[in-house]
Amino acid sequence: MEGKRPLWAPWRVEYIRNLGSPDCFLCGNTEENPEKPENELILYRGRSCYAMLNRYPYNSGHILVVPYRHVGDLTLLTADERYELMDLICKAEQVLKKSLEPDAFNVGFNLGKAAGAGLAEHLHCHVVPRWNGDTNFLPVLADVRCLPQALSETAELLREAPEWE
Repeated sequence: MEGKRPLWAPWRVEYIRNLGSPDCFLCGNTEENPEKPENELILYRGRSCYAMLNRYPYNSGHILVVPYRHVGDLTLLTADERYELMDLICKAEQVLKKSLEPDAFNVGFNLGKAAGAGLAEHLHCHVVPRWNGDTNFLPVLADVRCLPQALSETAELLREAPEWE
């Protein structure tokens, strides 16, 4: 491993040990509960959604925006829940801009296990502040970029989608 540096994140072992836990850590956060460890991470509670810091962040300030209801897909949310979820995602970005002054953001959902969702059964959006010079895990660990299809093939496929019309 000459020239490679190890990536140390000993706090992630708690996350790994809790994978497959039957308890949903995102449920039951509608009101303040000092007994629940997540309580200390909750930043804001709305009517149908809330924002909390990710206990196992990709970057400092990594926020999860979560509906209270235990649903695993955007299509299962009501119109009011979708509106508040998106509004709260925007608020999280504004808060991070003002507080941490990042250069950019990664914002998104991992819908399903195959898409990388650690908890596929309870929908949540990641709002991750990014700074020039930080990096993601794949280039750090493997010094590679993974593209499963040629970009020209992907572009052709996407251009033909009827949704563009």
